[in-house]
Amino acid sequence: MATTGFYLHPASPLHDTGWGHPEHQGRLRALATSVGQAMVELNGVVEQRPAVEATREDLLRAHTEAHFTRVEEACNVARERGVLAQLDADTIVSTSSWEAAVGSAGSAIAACEAVATQAVRTAFVAARPPGHHATPQRAMGFCLFNSVAVAARWLQAHGHAERVLIVDWDVHHGNGTQDIFYEDPSVYFLSLHQYPWYPGTGAATERGAGRGAGTTLNVPLPAGTTRADYVRRFEAAVATAAEDFTPDFVLVSSGFDAMAGDPLGNLLLEPEDMYRMTRHLIEGVGAECDGKVVALLEGGYVPERLGDGTVAVLRALAGLPR
Repeated sequence: MATTGFYLHPASPLHDTGWGHPEHQGRLRALATSVGQAMVELNGVVEQRPAVEATREDLLRAHTEAHFTRVEEACNVARERGVLAQLDADTIVSTSSWEAAVGSAGSAIAACEAVATQAVRTAFVAARPPGHHATPQRAMGFCLFNSVAVAARWLQAHGHAERVLIVDWDVHHGNGTQDIFYEDPSVYFLSLHQYPWYPGTGAATERGAGRGAGTTLNVPLPAGTTRADYVRRFEAAVATAAEDFTPDFVLVSSGFDAMAGDPLGNLLLEPEDMYRMTRHLIEGVGAECDGKVVALLEGGYVPERLGDGTVAVLRALAGLPR
């Protein structure tokens, strides 16, 4: 059995936002090239597995009917007219965007099912478009559907997990994920992100509400935070989460825009830091749930760096040395 599953829906590279957009088609091309070049070492421990599409029922566990319909209609307009259609100033859809969005969410579900049933130990989903800014009722920040939230709700609905930990290390706060689970004590959301920065949420005082009070943990970091300080803050935050919450499953919103040189962020991480953080999760809080960890691609807007970061996370998920 391969240690780690790799998921990439064939429609995801076809999601077209225009080459002038930061979240352009070249991101997944570079990612796939880097992973392909690394397969000599990854062969036998990482395998590409079939991607599937999320159903309407899957998506409506995390989103409203109105949101589902609005995204579907915009994608239909783009397809019928052969144009790019805008949901907001940053969030664009094209002829293949519907298939890419439901394929990314479905691939996240397939990855979770494979890990839950021990077909693989861990998994990485090259999701595109990204998802963590999508709220229950709104597409924003390049995101159409919130794949990590859809996957968490699927795990719960199908009896594979009661308590899910979501760790988000994208440079931007995962406001959509936070909104979906803010009053839910069964999902713990931990986010490290540049602050103040887009989308303006993620203050340390945002800790959840109602029955979910205490199951949101935000770690806002100033621009230019050193690598050592970031990793120290990350490990401390994971320790806090582990004290508060024992998960049955761990999901990671793995944004690579927290790495140095990204045009949409001002943090300084390197691929070896992504490797270290992934291993820390697996060996620490992930050990409480037999290492059931699935990582999903979020941001990262220097294509070559995105590829290097992905390979580092894949190696960590597979238990290979850096």
